[in-house]
Amino acid sequence: MQFSYEVKDSYAEVKGVGRLNMVAAPKLREVVAEVVASGSSRVVVNLAETDFMDSSGLGALIGCLKAARQAGGDLRISGVQPQVKMVLELTNMDRVLTAYPSAEAAFGND
Repeated sequence: MQFSYEVKDSYAEVKGVGRLNMVAAPKLREVVAEVVASGSSRVVVNLAETDFMDSSGLGALIGCLKAARQAGGDLRISGVQPQVKMVLELTNMDRVLTAYPSAEAAFGND
C-alpha cells in the first residue's frame, strides 16, 4: 500500500492506495505520526482508493485517531469503500470513525 499526504489550510489529507492490512498498518501509523509531529493535528485519511481493510488496518486507524487527539486535534476518514464500511459497521467503529464523502467535507464545518 502506498501513502501520500498533503497539508491543506485547516487539515492534512493522508491518501492510501491499496489494501490496508497487517503489512500496511505500520506504514499508516508512521505517516500519520509524521503529519502530527509536523504540526497538523487535524488529519483526514482518504480511503477512496483503499478497497480492503482488516483488523490490523482498523487498529492502525484507531491508533492514529488517538495520536491526533493527544496532539489536540482529530482524525476523520473519507471516501470509504463498501468492504471498509462493512468492517467499521461490524465492529461498531463507525460510531468512533465517522465517514465523510470527501476530505473537504470532513472538516468543512469546523
